[in-house]
Amino acid sequence: MLTFLWKFTVFYSLTITCCLFNYVNPEDNLDIPAIAKYFNTKGRYEEVNPHLIEDILAVNRSVLQPPSEQCQEIHLTAIIRHGTRYPTPKNVKEMQQLYNIVLHNASGDESWLREIQTQWTMWYNEDMDGRLVQKGVNDLKHLAVRLSKLFPSLISEEKLRGGFIRFITSSKHRCVNSTLSFKAGLTELWAITDQEFDHTVNDALMRFFDKCTRFVQEVDKNPEALSEVVKFREGTEMRRVQEKIADRLRVPQSLITHEMAEAAFYLCAYEFAIKAVTSPWCQLFDEDDAKVMDYASDLREFWKRGYGYDINSKSSCILFHDVFNRLKKAASENQSGQQVTETVTVQVGHADTLLPLLTLLGFFKDSDALNSTNYSTQTHRSFRTSHMLPYAANLLLVLYDCGGGDLRLQPLLNEKPVTFPDMTDQQASMPLYEDVRNHYRELLQGCDFETECQLFKGPA
Repeated sequence: MLTFLWKFTVFYSLTITCCLFNYVNPEDNLDIPAIAKYFNTKGRYEEVNPHLIEDILAVNRSVLQPPSEQCQEIHLTAIIRHGTRYPTPKNVKEMQQLYNIVLHNASGDESWLREIQTQWTMWYNEDMDGRLVQKGVNDLKHLAVRLSKLFPSLISEEKLRGGFIRFITSSKHRCVNSTLSFKAGLTELWAITDQEFDHTVNDALMRFFDKCTRFVQEVDKNPEALSEVVKFREGTEMRRVQEKIADRLRVPQSLITHEMAEAAFYLCAYEFAIKAVTSPWCQLFDEDDAKVMDYASDLREFWKRGYGYDINSKSSCILFHDVFNRLKKAASENQSGQQVTETVTVQVGHADTLLPLLTLLGFFKDSDALNSTNYSTQTHRSFRTSHMLPYAANLLLVLYDCGGGDLRLQPLLNEKPVTFPDMTDQQASMPLYEDVRNHYRELLQGCDFETECQLFKGPA
């Protein structure tokens, strides 16, 4: 009975979410805000892969370049962020506060301001609670179809029906519904109506950051951990953005705090991501302002989930080992001549799931740490959440058998090949699997989640 109620609740939630508004297909949208590429974790997947604006199902198989024609993919692990979602209650409260300021305090004859004050309505509410929107449903459906086109021998109707594709998700509704959407993308593609496919809820893997006591106490709930973020928010670059917004609205500068500037930025981002429209709120920012807002977000992610503190990445040890154990099992089965029992693993979580793992693996590490004083020198930084973590962001690890015991591993981020950091193999985008294991041997031999996450960790 409980299983039935759970399934019904999830289905009902997904159905209601899908019908809350008329979704505008992004392929039909040509009006992209000039600042869209700076929306950090609130950005569309299409800004990272612009070719999808023309054709949402377009794939380029030529990006997969094995060293020889004999190479056959034998396993795929996909760690995916949920799709486009509504704002969280905290975001909605701040948006409502800003809307009231603009409605009752702002003045001017600009058309965008008149539009906000006379036509735009505050349609977001706290009950939305970060739920998946229809665009988010489509994000995952389309991703499923594209991956089936990229890896047809792994993601096939035969493999799905045979139980060779496994689905794991965070318990959050936006992740469960993203998982349902990914599955629906495949079942609709192959018109499967006579069979259902289970998924497993596993927060230990997909929400490890909640379970890591040391991370929670030393970083997540420690205000001092984000001191660099606070300093930047109070610094000259951010203050200039707030002053410009206050001037554009003709309101006292004291009314436009960092929270209000962020609310305006997110209003522009959410309206575009959810409805595919350029909102009048976008007029409050030029590109220079957007770059500052983008950096402020990156700075927070750097210190809270990225390279700022060692425990940020070590909190993902449990997911790291899970992934490499799965690769090891697939490699072992393949080398002993057996059928690989789990050809595809789809794991759906959060930006907070992906970023610590990417950090642990060493991706997007700059020579200098991001801090409150080096904004001007970080123009070309690698650590950019707008590029790394849009809605539906994904890390793919593809294991290939190239014959004669030659196994290779290819990482892709957001469907584009990346190279494992500091690996100098000639086939850097698809190194030998054993070389990858050797590269990460210290983490494979250590990186114990329970040990790392103890609050009073002993000396190293």
